[in-house]
Formats: sequence, structure tokens, C-alpha cells
Amino acid sequence: MERKLILSLSKEKGDFVVQPFKGSGKGGQKRNKTMSACRIIHPSSGTIAECQEERSFEQNKKKAFKRLVDNDVFRKWLKTESARKKGELAHLEDEVDREMENIKIEIFVDGKWQETEWRE
Repeated sequence: MERKLILSLSKEKGDFVVQPFKGSGKGGQKRNKTMSACRIIHPSSGTIAECQEERSFEQNKKKAFKRLVDNDVFRKWLKTESARKKGELAHLEDEVDREMENIKIEIFVDGKWQETEWRE
């Protein structure tokens, strides 16, 4: 079976934000004075992973990326985005829109619950 590329993510396209920062904790002055720790942010899913265990920024970056892709929130985002790209979510989104018409929404205002209309 031939594999097909569905989704491509990269730092260059702005899919990830890589932030070096100074480590903290045990490890002495070198750890506290150099920007060897790494934080990686995936804005689309809201996932953040970081690593500061290693002495090298590159090693910390590899571990942080591994933690990010192993994160459950990122994995759910990836599955949803892949399904959207393949066109498998279109019918589900239509079904959800139809179901939203039958939802009753109440908000708490001035100590009382009041029914409100659903609007996008």
C-alpha cells in the first residue's frame, strides 16, 4: 500500500514556535546562564512541551518535540485535522449543525438562569 502525504507541519511555515530559555534547578551556573532549555508551542492545538534536562539546546529540542507529538491534545488535533483534509469531517460538521438547532442553552444572569438562543 502506498502512503500519501495528507498533512505537513514545519517550523518554517509557522506551525510551531520554538523558544530557547535558561534552565533552572540543579546543575550549577552553566545551566542557569545559558539558553539551553527548549519550549515548543503548537498554537493550532494549544499544546506546549518543554525540556531542560540536557546540557545541549539541540538535545532538549528533540526531547521537547517528542513530548509534543506524544501529547494527547496534539494527537487529537492531528487526527481531526487529518480527517478534515481528507474530507471525512464534512458530513459530521453538517450533522452537528443540524443538531445544534435542538439545543437549549441557559445562561446565569443576575442570580437567575435565562434561556438564550444559539447563534454562531
